[in-house]
Amino acid sequence: MSDAPVHIAIRHLTKRFGAVTAVRNVSLQIARGSFTTLLGPSGCGKTTILRTLAGFYEADAGDIFFGERRMNDVPSHHRHAAMVFQDYALFPHMTVFENVAYGLKVGGLRGDALRQRVGRVLADLGLAGLGDRMPGMISGGQQQRVALARALVMEPEILLLDEPLSNLDAKLRVTVRAELRQIQRRVGITTVYVTHDQEEALAISDRIAVMHQGEVVQYGTPWEIYYTPQSVFVADFVGTANLLRGRIHEVEAQRFTLELAGRKIRVESPGEGLRPGEEAVLNIRPEAIEIGGIPPADPGPNVLEGVIRTHTFVGQWVRYWVDVSLGPEAAPHEFVVDVPDPRERGILEGRVFLRLDPRKIHHLQGA
Repeated sequence: MSDAPVHIAIRHLTKRFGAVTAVRNVSLQIARGSFTTLLGPSGCGKTTILRTLAGFYEADAGDIFFGERRMNDVPSHHRHAAMVFQDYALFPHMTVFENVAYGLKVGGLRGDALRQRVGRVLADLGLAGLGDRMPGMISGGQQQRVALARALVMEPEILLLDEPLSNLDAKLRVTVRAELRQIQRRVGITTVYVTHDQEEALAISDRIAVMHQGEVVQYGTPWEIYYTPQSVFVADFVGTANLLRGRIHEVEAQRFTLELAGRKIRVESPGEGLRPGEEAVLNIRPEAIEIGGIPPADPGPNVLEGVIRTHTFVGQWVRYWVDVSLGPEAAPHEFVVDVPDPRERGILEGRVFLRLDPRKIHHLQGA
C-alpha cells in the first residue's frame, strides 16, 4: 500500500459541538485501496471523523479531499462513499434481496440489470440463497454481511464502517472480521473503519490512527503501533504494557542503560538523543519477558526476582502477574508476563525470575 496514491486527505480538520471540540486539527493521508482504522476510546472523535467524511457533519475548520476533489461542500449523496452503521439499519419488512436492492431502485435501476447486480454481490458475500429471507430469519453475522452488501452494491469509491461488529458475540466477531478483510482485499475498495477494539484493529488494518481527546496521537502500521508506540497512552491502550520509569545511566552507540531503584536495565537500541541523568520510560510487552522458577547461572543486569501474585489460564497461554521489589522503600512493581503453550512447563507458582530481553525493550520517545 505504500506505493498507492492518496485517496483520502484530511487536512487540519476540526469539528466542534457547542463548547466541546470533538476533533482537533487532525491530518491524515489514506492510500487508495487500503484498510485504515480509527482506533480509540469512547469520545475520542473517531466516529465524528467518519461522519464528517460521509458528509453527515460539516467541518468547522480544515479540508477533506477525495483524490483531487475538495469535499467540504459536497452533499453526502454525491460523495460516492457508503457507510455501514453499528446497528446495520436493515429494513425489517423487506427481504434480504429487497434490502440490498433498495438503493439501486431509488437510483432508477430495474429489471435484469438490478437482479444481476444484487445477485453478484450476494454471492460475493456468501449470501446466495438467502435473498428471500427476512432479516429476522438470519444470523447476526449474516445481517452484518447484508448491510455490507447494501453498501457495496452501489459501487462506492469509499467504504466507511462505524463499529459494524459490536453487536456480534466474541467468537463470531473474529470470524466476521476475517471475512470482512478478505472481501475488502478482493474488492479493493478504500475502507475507513472505526473501532475501540485494539485486537480487532491490529488484526484487520493496513494502517491505524490511534486517537485520544480529539487528536491523532500516532498513525502507522499495526506492527509500528504495537511494537514502537510513541507515547505511554498508545503503549497502554494498544495491548498490555509493562512500563518502567527511571533515569538514563549510560549511553553507547547501539545500547543504553536505565537505572531503576539501583538496578540496571540494558536496552539493545541506539540511544540517540539520550543523555545520562534524564528521565525515561521503557515499555516491555508481556510476551517479551521470560519467566522461570530456577535462578539463572548468570543473572546479568536484566534479571529480576519476583513472586507470582496470581495467574490466568486461557488454554493456549498463561498470563502471570508478578510482584517485583525494586527497592526497600518502594511498593512492589507489577509485571504482566505471557507464556505460550503452558503444557511445556506447567503452571508456575511462588518465587520466580524474570529475564527482560534487551532487544525487545522499547524506549517511549514521546513519554
